Amino acid sequence: MRPMIEDIEVRAREELFINIHPIQAAGRLTPEAMKAIISYGDGYSTCDRCRKPFRLDKISRPPINDFHVELAEFIGMDHARVVPGARRGFQAVVSSLVEKGDSVIVSALAHYSEFLAVEAAGGVVKEVPLNPDSIIAGEGTAQKIEEVKHETGRFPKLIMMDHFDYLFGNEHDIHGIAKVAKDYAIPFLANCAYSLGVMPINGKELGADFLVGSGHKSFASPAPSGIVATTDEWADKVFRTTKMVGDVTGRRFGIKEVEMMGCTLMGSNLIAMMASFPRVRERVKKWSEEVEKINYFVDEFLKIEGNKVISEMPRKHTLTKVDTTGSFDKIARTHKRRGFFFSDELKKRRIVGGFAGATRQWKLNTYGLSWDQIRYLTCAFHDIASKYGINVA
Repeated sequence: MRPMIEDIEVRAREELFINIHPIQAAGRLTPEAMKAIISYGDGYSTCDRCRKPFRLDKISRPPINDFHVELAEFIGMDHARVVPGARRGFQAVVSSLVEKGDSVIVSALAHYSEFLAVEAAGGVVKEVPLNPDSIIAGEGTAQKIEEVKHETGRFPKLIMMDHFDYLFGNEHDIHGIAKVAKDYAIPFLANCAYSLGVMPINGKELGADFLVGSGHKSFASPAPSGIVATTDEWADKVFRTTKMVGDVTGRRFGIKEVEMMGCTLMGSNLIAMMASFPRVRERVKKWSEEVEKINYFVDEFLKIEGNKVISEMPRKHTLTKVDTTGSFDKIARTHKRRGFFFSDELKKRRIVGGFAGATRQWKLNTYGLSWDQIRYLTCAFHDIASKYGINVA
């Protein structure tokens, strides 16, 4: 039998290419995180010095306990935990608050894992539709709450809304939604999977009771990794400790947290997140420049005849959805490689990350690219257009 290791390719796209993959950009590891993975790759590496009370976030060597405290301060919340992905953050909050038959308000662009978290708890999702600008607004959220109350006789148990969504990268009315949640006395979870770690975020200033982020999407961390945070008001609920007692042995498990399944994210993923943290704290201060870069790119992108940007303009986020049906897709219709001609041309120019074969609607992300890379990217798109006779203004 052929050894499987021989079929695992060396992944070098970040070293050899400009990567514009929509969900990989802000998860690129720092050099410090790469070193941490090598050093702490063994399964229980973080447990070398685990002492009573035998809980991961209490370990002081390496300083995991200090990291949790600093993380909560950084994101403007009172308490934070690291978890295996944002989805586990959704799950922890939903399982704490939602019971069978309860309604949960979500966005019409909610991530599937939000749906699964509600379904696992026996709840029912109620979607707020997008307004004509493809934005979720406070007014629409209030209207949905009233509809749910009229339909079920009860108010929703939770509101979960995206800060920036995964499909368009549009900014939603998070402050307006938070105000509505407060007016109705409904706890509010802000899904910041695409913002926490790339831009300045303060959960309390957003008006959030719960904040969820993604390590592998936006915090320069390995997958799976994520963050869930809350205020003093809800900490005892979401981070409740076990009260269960064994009926034969009488065993108790101290301060193990139920929603965290005792211990949360461990090993190299946690240590790599900690290793990237100093750079993450600094890079959020440069968010305005990242937005400037994407707007420069889309302005040049739109000079190609037939190109469109589906996301809101001007851009407020580097994740952007575009439409090239009127440009590159016209070439794909008669090209022998069909839509793959476009990804072929990009790869020849050392650009990867677009969905192979896509020439109609697709997404890209320029986060973390230098100005030289942004200009090169722009020239590459212009060059491909010119090569196939598409007018460039």
